[in-house]
Amino acid sequence: MMNGYVILGIIALLFLSMYGFAYFSVFMEKLKANRNKEINAEKEALRLEQRKKNQELIDERVRKFNERKEEIRRELTLLEKMKERQQVS
Repeated sequence: MMNGYVILGIIALLFLSMYGFAYFSVFMEKLKANRNKEINAEKEALRLEQRKKNQELIDERVRKFNERKEEIRRELTLLEKMKERQQVS
């Protein structure tokens, strides 16, 4: 009788270990998927942050370009007015 319980215990342990092994592989796959999802989210956040920085640089350059363009336009109109004054005199 005692040997029957030992054999039954060994068989139960065998089935439990097979179930545990199968569940462990599924658990590891889920863990890897979650880890990859977090890494991808971090990469996406960094990419968006870099894109914002680049856009700010572009906006700054465009603003400076427009200011310079406006300054040149003002200087040209001033020169034209001075030229007209000299021609009138």
